[in-house]
Amino acid sequence: MIDFHSPSFWTLLLPSTLLLGSLTACGNGSQQPEPEPETMTHHSDSNIHKTYQVTRLTEPVVIDSEWDKAPWNEIEPLHIEHHMGDDPEHRPGVQAKVAYDEDAIYVIYRVEDQYVRCAYTDYQDPVFRDSTVEFFFTPSSNLDNGYFNLEMNCIGTALFHFQRGQGENRERARLSHDHFDQVTIAHSLDPEEVATEMEEPVTWTMEYRIPFDILEEYSQIDRPAPGVKWRANFYKCADDTSHPHWLTWSVIERDRPNFHVPEYFGTLVFD
Repeated sequence: MIDFHSPSFWTLLLPSTLLLGSLTACGNGSQQPEPEPETMTHHSDSNIHKTYQVTRLTEPVVIDSEWDKAPWNEIEPLHIEHHMGDDPEHRPGVQAKVAYDEDAIYVIYRVEDQYVRCAYTDYQDPVFRDSTVEFFFTPSSNLDNGYFNLEMNCIGTALFHFQRGQGENRERARLSHDHFDQVTIAHSLDPEEVATEMEEPVTWTMEYRIPFDILEEYSQIDRPAPGVKWRANFYKCADDTSHPHWLTWSVIERDRPNFHVPEYFGTLVFD
């Protein structure tokens, strides 16, 4: 596990002052604007705190981005349907499913979309500006342990960070290339199709497998088993497309888009 107080850790830190100075305050990816004072309260309404049962797999899954296959076709989806900010002119239909085995967690998305664009192709690029799905998660029930944010555009380019704390006390690290190379990814769209914005409707899928071993290099985790709980939220965004939107699974009660609010994470309960 990475020691956040060692000199080697600080070489992984993102230049926060540069990020805050160069990015607009829309709340995705590495953008974490300070909320307005009146929006600092934590929510407690059980009606908006989402819970999802994560199925334990009994057979291997081939990562190929196929939505209609075993075992996914026997697993109920969650719906990423709540919006942040103004009601978007284009609201994609977004579903995700989650499963696990003793070695990894698996996620698959199905997005009924339009105005799709992906300009970023390098690991740790600001992919939240593209047509992107995101998985933010604390691999335990204790939010004080920090959270991972895996953000992936529809051609599989990813931004993957771990962070803990708030404001000036925030600690943040990029997951290394070596660790990210252990994540298996498949996507349905050809990068050439969306290098410029695709205006016509399209349904695309994204599937990946995250080994628990790489997460343990950055944080203590509760390995999934029956009854174990993680905190998490799922998002869909498209900041720099002609029809931007910021959709969430678990409701976030903020006036402005900001996904970096773990107090609003829902709960994953492992079967």
